Amino acid sequence: MALDMAQAHRASRGPDRTAWLRGESATGLTLVSPTLLYALLLLAAPILAIVVLSFWTQQDLALDRAFTLANYREVWTNPLYRVLMVRSLWVSGLVTLITVLLAYPIALYVSFHVTRRKGLWLFLITIPFWTSYLLRVFAWKIILGTGGVLNSGMIGLGLITEPVTWLLYNASAVVVTLAHAWAPFAILPIYASLEKIDRSLLEAATDLGDGPIRRFLRITLPLSLPGVIAAALIVFIPTVGDYVTPRMVGGKDGLMIANVIQTQFGKGSNWPLGAALSVSAMLIVAVVALGIVLIGRRFGGKPA
Repeated sequence: MALDMAQAHRASRGPDRTAWLRGESATGLTLVSPTLLYALLLLAAPILAIVVLSFWTQQDLALDRAFTLANYREVWTNPLYRVLMVRSLWVSGLVTLITVLLAYPIALYVSFHVTRRKGLWLFLITIPFWTSYLLRVFAWKIILGTGGVLNSGMIGLGLITEPVTWLLYNASAVVVTLAHAWAPFAILPIYASLEKIDRSLLEAATDLGDGPIRRFLRITLPLSLPGVIAAALIVFIPTVGDYVTPRMVGGKDGLMIANVIQTQFGKGSNWPLGAALSVSAMLIVAVVALGIVLIGRRFGGKPA
């Protein structure tokens, strides 16, 4: 009787508002909280600081904290910044296209044709991660230089009589270097997507008379498109903001928007303008990335 009365009393007070503290939601929140706090401190807080800084101005060595849109007017009206932004998007888009086109056949071969030692193949794909990114850029500088491997090889084969200079210090050198550096990042998500494809679908398509090309276009490609979209985002977003590669192998014709941002935060000593450039670049990249994601959702994930 006493127990029934206690339960009736609790029911009369309404739902227990502290019940969630003892449930799975509280456990999940407890586990996620340290990671969330870490991300907020090291990612969200710096981005917020950059956004706030972009609305200030630089007065000699001091910051004027009065709200202004002067930096954004400078960013969006200065032809130099527009040219560099367009070049950055063009170079990154071309790098993404080349990288994905080269990565897809490799991932397809490993997933569909390698029956033994797939782990060894994946291990070989990740070998470039063992070396510093800077060292890989230096290696391409040596390969493409006037006294480099490529020029020496062409001279030895009699294809040219003297070293050519157009291989290095231009946008093409930046594209080649970035495509090589980011290739493993594109192969792995495409491979993971291909591994999830139900092989019985391919067998059914074969039984219905589809040849290899039609089977690929109707089943393999659409079902692997989420991995392709993931690879494209993984390559595109970081390469837009790369400044090491353009500085080392791009020369004046290969500079990108990140080089100007680095200059404004460094020798230029104009942090607000650099922040406005950073925010503008982030917004443009976010719009492009959102477009890529929407395309992936529209066409990927189901057989044609």
